[in-house]
This record gives sequence, structure tokens and C-alpha cells, in this order.
Amino acid sequence: MVELPIATRAMKDETGRYRRFYYKLIIDQIETDAFVCEAYGVIVYETDGDCVTIPNITVSADRIDELLSMLVEHSVGPVGTPDVVADWL
Repeated sequence: MVELPIATRAMKDETGRYRRFYYKLIIDQIETDAFVCEAYGVIVYETDGDCVTIPNITVSADRIDELLSMLVEHSVGPVGTPDVVADWL
């Protein structure tokens, strides 16, 4: 499994607390009897805080790019990431 850093977003939440989220792309391989393909997932974590890892979301590089772009653009944190991914699927 390979983890590639994609982006970092800093923001203040509704209580005024400073937050920094980190986004990584996970690249893994799925092997079957007939073929091997790459599977993509995400890691979203916060400095000294929560972390979520969701592997094997899709085998499409374009689709994982769409998902990561949406997570970064909307500064989705680790707590909200599973719900966003579930709705996105």
C-alpha cells in the first residue's frame, strides 16, 4: 500500500478553534486469479486529532480524484469523511 499526501487545509470551526486537516490518497492492489488492478482509498486526519482510513473505495483514478477534490474543497474532516464517502458512492 502506498500513501500519497494530496493537500492540507487550515480553518477555524464554528467555535473559533483552529483546525488543520490532511488528505492522503491510498493506492493498493487487488489481485484475482485473472488480473491485478489498483484500488484507491483516502486517509483524512487532523493534527493531534481524529484519523479515518477508508481503503478500496474505487478502482477508477478519475473517481478518486473527484472524491478527494470534493473532500479538500469543502474541508471535510475525519469525522465527516465516512458519511461523505457513503453518500458519494
